[in-house]
Amino acid sequence: MDSFARVLLPVDFSERSAGAVHCARLLACHFGSELTLLHVLVPPQYEFGAVDVAGSMLAELCRDRAQQATLELDTFMAPELGGLNVRRVLLEGDPATTIVEYAHRELTALIIMPTHGYGPFRRYILGSNTAKVLHDADCPVWTGTHLSETPAAVAAPFHHVMCAVDLGPQSAKALAWAAHLGREFDARLTLFHVTACDPQLRSSAGDALNSLRSQVGASTAELYVESGEPSRQICAAAKRLDADVLVIGRGSAAGVFGRLRTNAYAIIRESPCPVVSV
Repeated sequence: MDSFARVLLPVDFSERSAGAVHCARLLACHFGSELTLLHVLVPPQYEFGAVDVAGSMLAELCRDRAQQATLELDTFMAPELGGLNVRRVLLEGDPATTIVEYAHRELTALIIMPTHGYGPFRRYILGSNTAKVLHDADCPVWTGTHLSETPAAVAAPFHHVMCAVDLGPQSAKALAWAAHLGREFDARLTLFHVTACDPQLRSSAGDALNSLRSQVGASTAELYVESGEPSRQICAAAKRLDADVLVIGRGSAAGVFGRLRTNAYAIIRESPCPVVSV
């Protein structure tokens, strides 16, 4: 599985973007990825709306913004990314739409995006652009407020990869992705499922997880079946088990499948570690 050949990191030059560079750099170094830093300029027309702006003023404003953005993009985190295969791309348009279209066009393997929230307020804030990219992108999307906490220079930053599945269509793909990451970093792998409070359901879920583990070739994955509200149980388990990365399934260009459909955004917002939606 060549999961990291091309990694896309949309940047807005904020501290969040700078923090995400550490995670992107670590993956790019390990997998020899081509790393693209993409900045999307929002057209002034979007900002001014119906306000009447003279054509010459608008053209000058566009030029100034493009020049400033080009300068910032060319120098953004340059020392930290030295020696890597890095592309720096400046485009104009709606940010989320442009990010997704670029990812599709360039056959991107992974998009890394930080979320907005911090502290007690982060569970309420995801960011509209991140939400749209999560919904529309075909490739896995790595998100989290914790990207800035990724060590800048550590050989094995991922000691425990947790994969939460709903046993729906994307479960095998999500586990295969998590298992691949776990093998690459020699990390512990946990397979987790939340079911209703019914002993028979728990038993059948355990059988299904065993079958899934065999299907994917992830025989070393530890199995957990718990009951309760999915997002709450998953995030609590990720914290209790000290997971470094949480992998969940996501439908291809169609939102989130199964029980995770209504819980995926809550998981991403409340997770104690970065979340990869596959």
